[in-house]
Amino acid sequence: MKIVEQIKQPIAYEMELFEQKFLLSMSSKVALLNRITHYIVNRKGKQMRPMFVFLVSKMVSNGEVSERTYRGASVIELIHTATLVHDDVVDDSNRRRGFFSINALWKNKIAVLVGDYLLSKGLLLSIDNNDFDLLKIISIAVREMSEGELLQIEKARQLDITEEVYYEIIRQKTATLIAACCSLGAASVKPESTHVETMRKFGELIGMAFQIKDDLFDYGQEKIGKPTGIDIKEQKMTLPLIYVLNTVSKKDNKWLINSIKNHNKDAKRVKEVIAFVKQYGGLDYAVTKMKAFQEEALKMLEPYPESAYKSSLILMVNYVIDRKK
Repeated sequence: MKIVEQIKQPIAYEMELFEQKFLLSMSSKVALLNRITHYIVNRKGKQMRPMFVFLVSKMVSNGEVSERTYRGASVIELIHTATLVHDDVVDDSNRRRGFFSINALWKNKIAVLVGDYLLSKGLLLSIDNNDFDLLKIISIAVREMSEGELLQIEKARQLDITEEVYYEIIRQKTATLIAACCSLGAASVKPESTHVETMRKFGELIGMAFQIKDDLFDYGQEKIGKPTGIDIKEQKMTLPLIYVLNTVSKKDNKWLINSIKNHNKDAKRVKEVIAFVKQYGGLDYAVTKMKAFQEEALKMLEPYPESAYKSSLILMVNYVIDRKK
């Protein structure tokens, strides 16, 4: 059995019901919008975010979920989808998960409007049901994701990212949404309990490990969704590179900065940078940091009683680290 199917097993019923509710939550009176949202739903990814919501919800409440849990999972997925649609416009990307992106098929203007529509549907789903605690969790995540993206753009221009700033960028850009999934899962069944903050922290740690793993793919041999060296071409400062920049001689540092700033479109030079980062321990250092986040996340699950949901969450944490794409 595939690892994702194994993780999903204890919440298979909830995930099936969630898919129906999620499609309903997107519906509109505008035929064009319905065509586009159907296109989105039929090309869904692994749905890791709703899985986190349901697994956490069931782990902290001895197997219970509520209507709030379904709404919370739908809100997360609506907001996540909205950010992906907007990201493709920002990045001028024509593909998403091997299919054409919304902006490639319907142009930027429609893609931006669809993203706005999904965002508003997510917020209204919470407001209409008085889920103000859940709305707060989501709204903080949206704010932080925007801040993280802008902080990354600002720093990429100067190429002066310290390890500390890097962690802040990935905490906001990636980890904050997974943190929101986990705290939302807890809040949907145990509002105002200590589980809400504990699970937020748990999700944040997984998100940090997840993003470092993504950074490592840029240096990998495996055939994944994106070609190697793409972060360097886009002048993204990732952990392996930051570590090497801070540990090599002034001369080598200068060469690296010059390569990224002025030769990032030169395939041969990008290959040299990748080889250099590997040679000077950038990958080993990033792997060590990623595993530290993983271990800290697993520690946070220890106090919870053994259950199928806890086992799936442990599998999920390990999958984040071991995945091949």
